[in-house]
Amino acid sequence: MPAAKIVGEKGSVYALDINPVAVETVRRKIKEKGLKNIHVLLADASETGLPDESVDVTFLFGVIHALDDVDAVMREIHRVLKVKGVLSVQKSWWSERKLLDAVTKNGLFSFKEKTNRVFKFEKNQKTST
Repeated sequence: MPAAKIVGEKGSVYALDINPVAVETVRRKIKEKGLKNIHVLLADASETGLPDESVDVTFLFGVIHALDDVDAVMREIHRVLKVKGVLSVQKSWWSERKLLDAVTKNGLFSFKEKTNRVFKFEKNQKTST
């Protein structure tokens, strides 16, 4: 829940999970802490329902290896991120090469930097084919 403090009262945080139990756990914690700027979504990461270009930063922490369709999730994240939006991915048991390839292979994101186990990518603008 540190993201709620970082964005402040005027910012918004979307916490998304496909697992109803996880969503309810987050809702309970938000209520206990009295946080008003976190919106919890029960959704698949490949179909968030969020508006186009509505998000500044996205985080995939501890989940990329468990995604059924990484390409679909990358397309959805690209869709919802604003221009110059950032995707941060925490390395799990995948190799660095596999993680980098999974995120950048379709040209939607460019690798920017790595800090410890967190890889930062920037949204590329769509290219016409």
